[in-house]
Amino acid sequence: MAVAARLASLLILLALWQLAATLADTRTLPSPSAVAAFVLREIQTGGMLFNVGVTLARVAVSFVIAMSLGLVLGVLLGRSRVADRALDTPLLVVLNTPALVITVLAYVWLGLTETAAIVAVALNKLPNVAVIMREGARSLDPGLEEMARTYRFDRRTWIAHVLVPQLQPFAVAAARSGISLAWKIVLVVELIGRPNGVGFAINYYFQLFDVTAVIGYSLVFMTVMLAIDTLVLQPLDAHVRRWR
Repeated sequence: MAVAARLASLLILLALWQLAATLADTRTLPSPSAVAAFVLREIQTGGMLFNVGVTLARVAVSFVIAMSLGLVLGVLLGRSRVADRALDTPLLVVLNTPALVITVLAYVWLGLTETAAIVAVALNKLPNVAVIMREGARSLDPGLEEMARTYRFDRRTWIAHVLVPQLQPFAVAAARSGISLAWKIVLVVELIGRPNGVGFAINYYFQLFDVTAVIGYSLVFMTVMLAIDTLVLQPLDAHVRRWR
């Protein structure tokens, strides 16, 4: 039933888009069929697959780095008042710094390199993960903590059976919010200073005023990221909730 409702809403959206494109009759609002034709041509030439693959690789690397560091930092802040007081202000500063500023500074300091691009995306994502995980670490069940002390759990047992199970929902929430943020920032990073990727392609076609290509690349990558969320992250979220 839910799938049917989503398909119906998608068909309605496509119909409205087609109607608007027909009434406008302008190059700035191409029809769905024109966009689909462009996407098929780009896939056949290999340009679409290459650029999407490059962008996905950047998203994956920066996402793993940000999640790994953010998890550790968040747990540290949630478990240590001293660390929380010392690092709270720097964390808020980075959290509220615009992604564009961090990206530009990364390119200025590290050069127009792949490393700078990954660092820029990871820095933009890391504070969000840390904040979510800090709240998770602060909300640990006192009863389980008491049980761990009573049975004298060693550090490894405490992490495996007390800490990790309680933090799993927060980690999945951070991952779901983070993946949507990461791919958007990756496009900005590519648009500014990379010679390939979806962001580069969008910038290239924007300079040619090819709206059909811009929409085509945007829709394809949005579809890929929605598929990852639907097929991977949502089932993982449901599994964690059932397991708890």
